[in-house]
This record gives sequence, structure tokens and C-alpha cells, in this order.
Amino acid sequence: MSAHARLRERLITYAQLSEEDIRLGEEYWHYKTISRNEFFNFRNSVCRHVGLILTGIFRVYYVDLKTEIEHNLIFIPEEQFLVSLKSFLTQTACPYYIEALEDSELMLIQKDHLDELYTRSHGWERFGRKLAEQYLIFNQSRAESLMTQSAEERYIDLLTLMPDIANRVSLGHISSYLGIKGPSLSRIRAQIAGRR
Repeated sequence: MSAHARLRERLITYAQLSEEDIRLGEEYWHYKTISRNEFFNFRNSVCRHVGLILTGIFRVYYVDLKTEIEHNLIFIPEEQFLVSLKSFLTQTACPYYIEALEDSELMLIQKDHLDELYTRSHGWERFGRKLAEQYLIFNQSRAESLMTQSAEERYIDLLTLMPDIANRVSLGHISSYLGIKGPSLSRIRAQIAGRR
């Protein structure tokens, strides 16, 4: 299936866009590859695109400027829309990095083109609302999990959402996401394996 066909399918599923909505937007989306360890967005740069991940997985992380330790906030796999939402909406600098953890393929749309589509179509307005809701849910779920769940519960939830995550992302990145050190993750993995 072509990149444009996959985009069309995802837009219909995600925001119930009509064929007319898709036709309005098709000229604005373009295909891009991002190699492993390259960036969709850098810290202190403005996010100017929304991307649909066709293949690959990305991590969103920040670096503690005092300790220089990286802290992973979220992993975003294929079939998801990728954006630094606050930076994109306000056109201000993003405080974190968005990095490809695998060679990746995306379909991208620029902010000014998406803004134009919002004025022309209620379907595209719905897409914008769904995007905002998605990132609100990501952020609130992340904050709640850190407040209310143990590291093991967070790990089990991560495996439920992304069963192949341990095959695609280093254990160091997963430890960082869980807010624990590597040996603690090894213990959790051993305990889970022992219960199976």
C-alpha cells in the first residue's frame, strides 16, 4: 500500500475525514524518511510539522541540564501522529527532543497548511481536536502513572500498549521511561518471567 493510501486510511479511522476532506488536504502532505538516531524535532527549535509515522518508533525525551541525564517521556510507534503539540500550536521553542529509534517513514504536513485546512473543513477541524485530545491523554496518563503506579505496573502497561517494545527499544531507554535504573528493570523483568 502506498504512503498516501496509508495516510488516507489512517485519517478516515482517526478523524472520520470524508473523501472531500482528504482531497482538500492531499497536496499538502509529503513523504519523508528519518534515519535511526536522527531527529523529528530538536530542543529549543520550533515544531513546524505534524507527522503520521508509517514505519518506525520515536522517543520524546529531555536532558536534565544539571546532570546531563536523558529522561524519556513517551514512545510513539507507527500509525500514530507525531508532533510537539505546544510548540506547534504556539510556534515557540520545544523543550525536548523527538528522536527516531529506528529508520522511519512519515507523511508530514506543515502548520500553515493545516491551519488553512481548518478554515476550509469541519473534518479537518475535527482532526485538530482529535490530535489535541490524543496529546492531552498521553500527558495526563503519563503524569497519573508516575503518581499512582509502581514501576512494575508502568512496565506492564507499556508492554500491553506495545508488546514488542523490548525488541525495538533499548532497556536503558525503557528504564528511563519508567523512572528507574537498569538493575531495577532487570529485577522486574525476572519477576514477571517467573510468574508466567
